[in-house]
Amino acid sequence: MSFQRTRYTCLKSFHDFPCSHRQWKHPGHCRFVHGYSRSFSFWFASERLDNNGFVVDFSSLKLLEEKLKEQFDHTFLINVDDPLISDWQKLHDAGALNLRIMENVGMESSSKLIWNWANSLLLDVDKGRSCCFRTESRENEHNSAFYEKFPSWFETSSKTVS
Repeated sequence: MSFQRTRYTCLKSFHDFPCSHRQWKHPGHCRFVHGYSRSFSFWFASERLDNNGFVVDFSSLKLLEEKLKEQFDHTFLINVDDPLISDWQKLHDAGALNLRIMENVGMESSSKLIWNWANSLLLDVDKGRSCCFRTESRENEHNSAFYEKFPSWFETSSKTVS
């Protein structure tokens, strides 16, 4: 007989991080520098609520919000393999832009990046009681990408919870 475990879930969103980027390999207009006001959402899960009755205490996410601001607030994002990287670095050094170099600046990769950040924080704060199982990176009201995965440490730790 199989059964499903019950999980509590909640959602936290952070909005309006204006930044620009380019997908230099794209054959169309995405290869040009363009910008959005990015927003991010995090879905959290736990089988047990904390002492306050929360899946995640949102006040414990201040470090996550700071990482989002540092990476995406008034920044220029480029891929690590951008052929103009030295030119962008010169503009950064001259104070013309606030450069961030990423593996990939796309929404899909951004969703995976922030998923990792959230789970690193939660593992430290909650010791495996809660996790982030889904993230959304939104560039505008029409376009967003998700990353979904339960971290292995959450699945392992939740099996041993009594």
